[in-house]
Amino acid sequence: MTGILLFVAFAFFAFAQAASARNGAQSAADAAALAAAQDARDELVDGLELSIGESDDWLDWLLGDRFTGAGARGAADALAADNDATVIGFGPTEVNGHPGFRAEIETRYTVGDSIIPGTESKHAKADATAVIAPRCDVGPEADPDKPVELICDGGDPIEIDPDDFEPGDLPDASVLFAVHLAD
Repeated sequence: MTGILLFVAFAFFAFAQAASARNGAQSAADAAALAAAQDARDELVDGLELSIGESDDWLDWLLGDRFTGAGARGAADALAADNDATVIGFGPTEVNGHPGFRAEIETRYTVGDSIIPGTESKHAKADATAVIAPRCDVGPEADPDKPVELICDGGDPIEIDPDDFEPGDLPDASVLFAVHLAD
């Protein structure tokens, strides 16, 4: 009887080890996808800031799809590494009409030794998708050559005057664009 109880205890311990590795992998995947999307959001705000008053398409930047994503992979790799994992799959995606990034990771650590054979060399894998969603509405009558009023998630209106715009006048990137994990 004692042998059976010990075996069951070790089996539960093995499953707990696997669950812990899986949770760590999911956290790393979430962090990697969010880092990529936040990097792209920052690129969007930088591009918006550079285009206001310089081109007639600056309002298009507020749609959230004008980024190149040049630094997104690097941001995902860095956050995965901070979580003791490696990005093994990465790419842009779209969820409900919003751009984003999908990251698949593998932990650098294994599940560990247990009574279940093979766990000592098994790495946990997980994936996550993060999206960038615009928070601001601009009326269809908005003219890029005249002052424009943005309504961002019901907050106070933000007025942008392309003739009187200075770098640094935009609010924080999180006011203009939301970054979140996709369901």
